[in-house]
Amino acid sequence: MRPLNLMWLLTTVLTLPALADTDHPTLTVVTWGGAYERSQHEAYFESFTEKTGIEVETVRFNGGLDALKEAYAKGNHSWDVIDMIKANADTACEQGLLRELDPSILAPAPDSTPASEDFIKGAIGRCAVTQLVFSTVIAYDDRAFPGVKPRRVEDFFDTQRFPGRRALRRAPVGLFEWALMSQGVPRSQLYDLLSTERGLDLAFNQLDKLRGQLTWWTGGNEPARLLAEGKVAMASGYNGRFFDAQVNDGAPITIIWDGQLLDYNSWAIPAQADQPQLAERFIRYATRAEPMAHQASLISYSPSRHSARERVGLHKETSTPMRPYLPTLPAHLEKAIHRDQQWYTQTFDLRWRLFEHWMNRHDTPD
Repeated sequence: MRPLNLMWLLTTVLTLPALADTDHPTLTVVTWGGAYERSQHEAYFESFTEKTGIEVETVRFNGGLDALKEAYAKGNHSWDVIDMIKANADTACEQGLLRELDPSILAPAPDSTPASEDFIKGAIGRCAVTQLVFSTVIAYDDRAFPGVKPRRVEDFFDTQRFPGRRALRRAPVGLFEWALMSQGVPRSQLYDLLSTERGLDLAFNQLDKLRGQLTWWTGGNEPARLLAEGKVAMASGYNGRFFDAQVNDGAPITIIWDGQLLDYNSWAIPAQADQPQLAERFIRYATRAEPMAHQASLISYSPSRHSARERVGLHKETSTPMRPYLPTLPAHLEKAIHRDQQWYTQTFDLRWRLFEHWMNRHDTPD
């Protein structure tokens, strides 16, 4: 037997990386908070930690590019993965704020169907992969309308038949489409008209009719709370947040599916992330069919993979069938507005400039 080289052993041990740095790294995910983030913790974060030993920490934001641009300007390397609206991810990609995504990191479906065929069309982008389909919808407080109920986008703007305060997101998202749709513009013509000065003028003139009756929100949990507390009669918001308030909290809220604005959330990796391989490992795990279907059993957002959507069943806690609450239900899709991602990307600066100018022209109550 060869004698043990104690000096070699000591040198080797001393030069090994600390276990805390290699065996138990931490992944930082930027996401949206509230019921949505809770569903992510159960469907993705906790199980990812159990399987890998990698802890997941979250940073909350309310969307948009400002937070990402600020982090980039400060040289913040701690953000590993960011959950972004697809149009914002496309814009961020063009501005060099995100890393390009290697499609080969995505796992095939359980039946071995390649990821490129299992995801919905357009889900796999240059810098991001769409993980779910959600919609921005209009909802109302049942108690505010004991008789005739609102059921169309037009009713949101009709404060004579349906009086009460309205809540809208303080962002130029969805507002223009609904403003034109309420004036009879067909869904197929919305973005063509919004690409003209006349179309934008028509939209702002319609929004002017709600002056003095608007409450603005920024966080995704606010609209359901405003309705439940009776502070507004109608509100825009995310379909899954309203579902959570209805089913889990018993809030007297009803969703109007007419004019739902279909949209997509995507996983992306910030350009300055210092753990890109770890981020890719998480994205591969979180975009598998099983965890995606798990999330859909907790909140009514539709998975972007066909193999995941096939697995959607009952709500985990209440046994409520989830499919009728998904924005991709055929009956809901019949009256949906399919958000034009290219229009949103190309008009990003213009939309915000016009919206802020419109806001500043009037003293609108909060």
